[in-house]
Amino acid sequence: MATREAKTATSEDIWTNDELAEVRERLLLEIDELHTEILRAEAELATGNSSEGAGDDPADAGAKTYEREREIALTLNARDVLAQNERAIARIDAGTYGVCESCQRPIGKERLRAFPRATLCVACKQREERR
Repeated sequence: MATREAKTATSEDIWTNDELAEVRERLLLEIDELHTEILRAEAELATGNSSEGAGDDPADAGAKTYEREREIALTLNARDVLAQNERAIARIDAGTYGVCESCQRPIGKERLRAFPRATLCVACKQREERR
């Protein structure tokens, strides 16, 4: 009876140095863009004046509050994606890129081409989302 132990890697699962360099370059470009986006958003948030809006009607004040909270949420999201990209580069450097962190099986190139920050294979990700 066959067990579901570690599946042998196929050529579809093995990354060449050129492919890893391409992924690294893509991630580094995204990191640069995210740094720029975060700096811009933080500058906009920092220039917000707390007395701004004094005398505004409630609808205007609410809209300004909503917009500020939206900027904060977008900045936090950008920081999260930045951390994921940095983690993916660390996995490339460690030689573990493309290996599922849960089951240790290959994630699959197509999944990683679509989402280069993936740390779980499709089966493990589905299992995680059901929880």
